[in-house]
Amino acid sequence: MPGCCGCCSALRPRYKRLVDNIFPVNPEDGLVKSNMEKLTFYSLSSPDKLDRIGEYLYQKATKDINRKRYKLAEIAMEAMDLLLQACHAQTTLNLFVESFLRMVQKLLEDSNPNLKIMATNSFVKFANINEDTPSYHRRYDFFISKFSSMCHSDAASMRDSLRLAGIKGLQGVIRKTVSDDLVENIWEAEHMEKIVPSLLFNMQFCVNVMFVKKNLLASGDLTPVEDATNVTPPALAEEVLRELVGRASFGHIRSVLKPLLTHLDRHELWVPNTFAIHTFRIVMISIQPQYSYTVVETLMQHLDNNFKSSPKTRTSLAVVLSKIIAIAAGESVGPSALDIINNLLTHLRTSVSTTSEITPEESQYQEALINALGEFANHHPDYQKIEIMLFIMNTVPDLSKKSKGDQMLQNILLKSLLKVGTQYSTVSFEKAFPASFLQPLLKMARAPHNPTRMVVMQILQALLDRHQNEQVLSSVSVKPYPALSQEPPSRSDIIFTHKYGANIMQALIDSMALSDRVDALTSSFNTAALLIVEMSCNETVQEFLLFILGIQQVACTVDTLGNVHKCSLHAISIGLLVLISRVSGINNLLEYAQKIVDARREEASHFLPPLLEPKKLAGKTFNLQLPHLAIDKLALGECLQNAGMDAQRLNTGAPYSLNQTDHPGHRHSWVESVSNQLTQRNSSADLTVYNGDVDSVSSSPGVCKKLLAPEFNFDAMKRALAEPTEAAKREQRERQMQIVRTFREGEFDDLMRRTEPKHDLIQNRLNELFNSLAVERQITQSDTKTSQLQASNEKPIYETNFPELFYY
Repeated sequence: MPGCCGCCSALRPRYKRLVDNIFPVNPEDGLVKSNMEKLTFYSLSSPDKLDRIGEYLYQKATKDINRKRYKLAEIAMEAMDLLLQACHAQTTLNLFVESFLRMVQKLLEDSNPNLKIMATNSFVKFANINEDTPSYHRRYDFFISKFSSMCHSDAASMRDSLRLAGIKGLQGVIRKTVSDDLVENIWEAEHMEKIVPSLLFNMQFCVNVMFVKKNLLASGDLTPVEDATNVTPPALAEEVLRELVGRASFGHIRSVLKPLLTHLDRHELWVPNTFAIHTFRIVMISIQPQYSYTVVETLMQHLDNNFKSSPKTRTSLAVVLSKIIAIAAGESVGPSALDIINNLLTHLRTSVSTTSEITPEESQYQEALINALGEFANHHPDYQKIEIMLFIMNTVPDLSKKSKGDQMLQNILLKSLLKVGTQYSTVSFEKAFPASFLQPLLKMARAPHNPTRMVVMQILQALLDRHQNEQVLSSVSVKPYPALSQEPPSRSDIIFTHKYGANIMQALIDSMALSDRVDALTSSFNTAALLIVEMSCNETVQEFLLFILGIQQVACTVDTLGNVHKCSLHAISIGLLVLISRVSGINNLLEYAQKIVDARREEASHFLPPLLEPKKLAGKTFNLQLPHLAIDKLALGECLQNAGMDAQRLNTGAPYSLNQTDHPGHRHSWVESVSNQLTQRNSSADLTVYNGDVDSVSSSPGVCKKLLAPEFNFDAMKRALAEPTEAAKREQRERQMQIVRTFREGEFDDLMRRTEPKHDLIQNRLNELFNSLAVERQITQSDTKTSQLQASNEKPIYETNFPELFYY
């Protein structure tokens, strides 16, 4: 019998004999190395046998697994790994790979955890091999499902090992499929819905693991070397997620984000949002920079879809957005930046419109959105911050809308504007306050709603304060400010003050007169004080003094103000006078202001800071008829003249008054003056329109007067020569109807008075014309007779004009 068996074995193919020889008699001894080298050499020298070797190894391993001989199955798997590493450059590798993957699948299907781990390690080695020839029919559905299930393993003994193996397997699938476009598309939804949640499931423990490691490191139980060598499932899952997001293109990034958001929703991981912030920061850091805007856009769309969720959930979403939006700001330029701002403002408007009363939770949600807007704007250059502020200002409801919801929306949007304004570093006031932004902002400064006005004042303070004086000037006082920082204004700032300073100061006066609350008046004082500190110089001091006199005049002349309110305005005026005398360095003015302060301190302390509380002093009366304690305009002019300065503007100009649309001291540009003259000229012409060309037009039937355009370019002249438009015809008919009504309904004496001078003028012009024609006719006849007499006596004309010297 032994001889028969040896004879039968000799008849078997050589590759089978070589495969059989690698298995030891005792499975515990492991792979026979010498025989394995012979098998490897045979595979390299006969590559056409490689697929048969793989198939035979797979059959032997299947039998061993079915018979629970796991050691022999492990030896077969090890042999296939060695053959794969040695023969990966062979052209026939594809056929061997099929047997290899079938063996890996067989081991993964078994319940033995050691076989699963070994199969996973083999698959990872295979994934790191770059194949020269692609495989069109290879699929990885089973491996994705199996590795994902291993990531959720709850085995008591080897839970972490199985989860690590599952994460490594997913990493191998990603590396094998992402770089090859000819294999299965791993970015499909059915695959991403398994991979991404499996990674996030393991990452959920990342925060807890980090806290435990910090405590162990602090206590000394864990050394940094041990911490570096031990790889945990959360850390590895985070690494794989980074790799997955980093490999995603623009069309595939949403395939990763959708299952991520779904996982956070299903497991209610938004509240608290620590894990959500951590995850999205990983995504934003790992993603290609040009695609970061897609993450913000997707998260905003998810916020839209959750508008009916609880305020806590929406607040957590907004906080996550605020944490990551700054990373995307650097890649957002132009319309994309304004698109993000518009989306955030839309969420704010939706929040205000859907709630009748702002709850604390809803308020936190709005604050989170405002913080997100501020973080986004903070990472943009200053010129884009101005555009963002102008864009927000254009979305604020007009003052004509006085409903509670509109006031709430005004307040919220202005807070958003304030958040952006605090991130802006002002260099030139001309750039910080363009006219299209300043004018609506000053209108909002006159809003009847106190919180709205105070937010506007904070915006002005943020943009005016270039030297961090806002906290120093936060209270009304007549004492010196030792910590005040100041430098002379530039020429452009002085021009800005001449152009728009009067409008700003007029808005401040109107704001001060609207409320007697201490916080509102203090905010207005702070803005005025910053304006004086930043723009005070010899060329602007007179305008500021007129502004201070205007505040005092409002306190003295407006009867609708309460006594406490008037006292507060007097205190603000003297506080500003002391401030401008100190920052301008005019000693005479400072001495005069100090005399007024000393006199008020003796006779009327209620005219001095601090401001009085209206609620505490509601029934108390004060003596307000104290003209000798008021700031005198003539005395201010003398102080300036004694200091060698010009006081003409102060002496001739009127102080600012309440509700004045445009101050007379405002210096218009030449363009504005010319336009005003043209406007006045046109308005006066309209009053006597029927005295002009209308009569001549009406007296010429069938002739239409063509109104030339004010600009004389080619298009305008072309339009003037063309037929009149419908609007021109309609305007002409209206003018004709107006003339008809005037002559039908007007009194006879009035019509005679209007028409007689014109008829006399025409008659006089006709008489002059006829007389001139008669005189010219007589002169012509006399000249003709004289020329005829002279012609008979004179030489020929050619002899006169061409003497002999000039013709041949």
